[in-house]
Amino acid sequence: MSTTVVEDRQPRDPQAPKGRPTPKRSDAQTQRRKAVTTPTDRKAATKQAREARRADLAKQRESLMNGDERYLPARDKGPVRKFARDYVDSRFRVAEFFLPLAVVILVLSMLKNPALQNISLLLWLVVIVLIVVDSAVSGLLLRRELAKRFPDKPTKGAVAYALMRTLQMRRLRLPKPQVKRGTKL
Repeated sequence: MSTTVVEDRQPRDPQAPKGRPTPKRSDAQTQRRKAVTTPTDRKAATKQAREARRADLAKQRESLMNGDERYLPARDKGPVRKFARDYVDSRFRVAEFFLPLAVVILVLSMLKNPALQNISLLLWLVVIVLIVVDSAVSGLLLRRELAKRFPDKPTKGAVAYALMRTLQMRRLRLPKPQVKRGTKL
């Protein structure tokens, strides 16, 4: 059995067992020195590091705008996080309207009319209760959907990630929403 396998293979060149000759040490060292171009003075090294970091951050920022998975930060990567983002973005959430509602309620509370001030207090209570109820229901439904779709992948932190996303207005979310409202997932 093993004799037939040996007969089928091409004989190897003893001078180049890897398919290419091993480079001489001097050639390999010269090639390594060319690849690493670190400046010798500290000022130039920090400037080069700053430029590299700035380029990486610009690439990350652009991927956050476009939703490109390759360059997203670690907290946004992966199919579980993508599904959590899409789940939140595909529906209206009460929490995303908190900031505009808060401005309206604050204006009402500043007016001198006691009836409007009482209404503003009641509106605060209603908005907070609606956000808590909507977040609890969304969290439970998302947890169930994640368990169904990703049974073998870790989903730790995905629900909290999604709920934090609901607190942001849709226009200001990063990565930008990739699905329209009403989309079935």
